[in-house]
Amino acid sequence: MIEHVWERASQARGLDRIVVLTDDERIAEAVQGFGGECEMTPADCASGTDRIAWAARGWNAAAVINIQGDEPLLDPAAISRIAGHLSQLPDDPVVTLAAPLDPEERDNPNAVKVVLDLAGYALYFSRAPIPYPRQEGFARPLKHLGIYGYQRDALLHLAGLPPTPLERSESLEQLRALENGVRIRVLEIDRGSPGVDTREDLERVERLLGETAPRN
Repeated sequence: MIEHVWERASQARGLDRIVVLTDDERIAEAVQGFGGECEMTPADCASGTDRIAWAARGWNAAAVINIQGDEPLLDPAAISRIAGHLSQLPDDPVVTLAAPLDPEERDNPNAVKVVLDLAGYALYFSRAPIPYPRQEGFARPLKHLGIYGYQRDALLHLAGLPPTPLERSESLEQLRALENGVRIRVLEIDRGSPGVDTREDLERVERLLGETAPRN
């Protein structure tokens, strides 16, 4: 799975370097096996943000994108869009993506939903169905995609903050930013990609990868 993510990230524009961060030697060996770059991070990093911030303190980078290792079907163009936004709009501290929510995922807590303000910034993320559809047709339900772009200062600031009540309640680290007044710009794309949170997700992604693999 990590190799699939690596290959897709390698096709994106605007990235100077692609590094896999892990505290597991087995993952590091797998990355080295397919020719990728890897850095070991401490096992006590509590979240992906903490892990990336730990590594980024040693990097000369104005911005960093967190591409999670459970997104093997992520569109390289989506990564490119975040990279371009971070470069062109440095006043946006955090950038992420959302796509239309599949009605079948409305009640799935593994499909994180997001609602936006009129300027395109996140108001809230939740595992619960939001917004409540008391009147249909006014707000399009959106599914949050697990990729984040950070301006360097914002990343280090967030990693230095303690976990917050809503973050703990929903088990969503992006809520730490909102609870501390850090804005998250949400870029909408036409179609999301399935991540891997459960065994069923893994089987579905394996089928999709098999369907898209080149045939001899």
